Amino acid sequence: MNYRLVCRLLSIICLIIGVTMVFSLPWAWPQLGHRTGENFQQFETNGFLGLIYSILLSIICWAIFWRIGRHAQGDLYRREAMAVVGLSWLVATILGAMPYVLSGSSNKIAVRMFDSYQLPPQVYGHPVSPLNDEQYALVHSLVSAGARGLPPAKLAEQYDAKVRLLTKEAPDADFQAVFDGLTELPSWRGVLIAPGEDPYSPLDRADNYRIRAVPMNFADAIFESQSGFSTTGATVIANLEDPISLPHCILFWRSSTHFLGGLGIIVLFVVILGQGSAGKALMRNEIPGPSKDGSHSRMQHTAWMFASLYCGLNIVLTGLLWLLGMNFFDAVCHAFGTLATGGFSTYNASLGHFYQVNPVSGAWIEYVVIVFMVLAGSNFTLLYFLMTGHASRLIGDIEWRYYMGIIIGVTICVMLFGMVYDDFIVDPNTSAITEAQLALRNGLFQVVSVMTTTGYGTHDFDQWNSFGRGVLFLLMFVGGCAGSTGGGLKVIRHILFHKILFLQLEKSYHPSVVRPLRLGGKPVDDPDLQTNILIYFSLILVLFVFGWLAIVTLEPDATWGATDEHIEHKLIDSATAVAATLNNVGPGLGIIGATQNYANFSWWTKLLFTALMMIGRLEIFAVLVLLMPRFWRSR
Repeated sequence: MNYRLVCRLLSIICLIIGVTMVFSLPWAWPQLGHRTGENFQQFETNGFLGLIYSILLSIICWAIFWRIGRHAQGDLYRREAMAVVGLSWLVATILGAMPYVLSGSSNKIAVRMFDSYQLPPQVYGHPVSPLNDEQYALVHSLVSAGARGLPPAKLAEQYDAKVRLLTKEAPDADFQAVFDGLTELPSWRGVLIAPGEDPYSPLDRADNYRIRAVPMNFADAIFESQSGFSTTGATVIANLEDPISLPHCILFWRSSTHFLGGLGIIVLFVVILGQGSAGKALMRNEIPGPSKDGSHSRMQHTAWMFASLYCGLNIVLTGLLWLLGMNFFDAVCHAFGTLATGGFSTYNASLGHFYQVNPVSGAWIEYVVIVFMVLAGSNFTLLYFLMTGHASRLIGDIEWRYYMGIIIGVTICVMLFGMVYDDFIVDPNTSAITEAQLALRNGLFQVVSVMTTTGYGTHDFDQWNSFGRGVLFLLMFVGGCAGSTGGGLKVIRHILFHKILFLQLEKSYHPSVVRPLRLGGKPVDDPDLQTNILIYFSLILVLFVFGWLAIVTLEPDATWGATDEHIEHKLIDSATAVAATLNNVGPGLGIIGATQNYANFSWWTKLLFTALMMIGRLEIFAVLVLLMPRFWRSR
């Protein structure tokens, strides 16, 4: 193993990360406008300093790696290339987590409540004694307000209304007495904050009653960073719309990790290194899937093509979203999330926020994003042919035809079942035409979002019928095309797997017949392909099963709630959480559904999810070989 050469290449990763962070610094100034329609007029000191410290740390790491590898000699062989791939993503994940930690960003508040006032709440993840009606009314009002809290008059109004709703009577004590009584309890001490109590309170909440925010720990930050770079889009941040808890400049960095992850850090290496066995080894891990013939045999040319097309599509989508009503900040962030098939949004309601604000422009935004998600899930080599006037290469590709066929077929099924079970309407007086339009828009968007592993949401599919939820769960294991930014197992692997399965079935009753594996009518020359496909599917199954069993066994039941009704969902929720992270999808079902997040999992489970996201992004082998001692021995 040529360790010096590996270190020199890792120094490039540190430099890329540090330079990319610089582009997030300007968003700390309020003059840029930030979210669409938002009026935030405060310089984000914590976010700015967190990025500055992270940039300095990246430069220090660059200097250390560069000093170790400055006299490196020799060529980059396959083993060094695989080490660079795995270690690069590990280094990028750690450095990418630093802005969250050093800026003091928060991912949730200290209190968690459930859907009944009779259930005990959780404080810092631990169950406490059940609350009486008045205590519940007070705490529920503050939890609903998030980290900002409520001014005294608003809190008094909500407290009184909730007490009357629960007891049908006026409260016996005012909210201040109830608040003071709770703060005297050991389990609540330091959790509830009164106006003027915290000298470091931000100006927009200094006069509010509120619940203490919980800063992101290292496990949270590592999870969020890997979710961004792996383009998974899963998040541990409960409130994206609080600029104090999550500054805009950190939010932009969060979306920037999608841009880097979708582009592929390793693509930049190939651009620098050029062709040869090392370039092929790097690209094989960065743009995964079984090899496909194309006109670009040179890896450097392929990398330039991929990077140029990817950046161009980002620019086009940013312009379209801007024209449809987003401001520049939102347009760039959602373009990054779409073309990378990542799904990080700047709003709690994801892309559904824009439909809530303006149904007309919101619907157009969703349809435009659908088109670009489909493009992002397609093979970029075929998109290059499409751009150069060779559309027949795209339409004639068997993988792309299957890819589009799955999207269309599953969308039709989801629409039909959804309309039967009234999944898409709220008003029972909705006309059949309107219901069909809603079913098409919401059904198509969720199917494409899950199929391409983007993970954006416009509708709570966790409330769909069992067929709809089940088919979305299966789509998590399909993914996009080989050579795309989409995750999952890839459509081409499913095609080959089924062909291999039928060949083996035929061989079981006709052993003398020798029939070659064919793809698109042409025999596949690679003699190891059948074995590789079967091994890959087997490894995915093993990782899924053991990851699921680990969470079911070790994750506390309190993560799901306080009753058997909550805990009985643990098996399904854990399975979808493993599938969503291993296949780089993001949202799952239940407590990690379309309107939920991963914040309430324990720190070790978040680290397990982080490992699964990295394994899924790098196609298993580039990560697993790092755990083998023989891999690191000298030649």
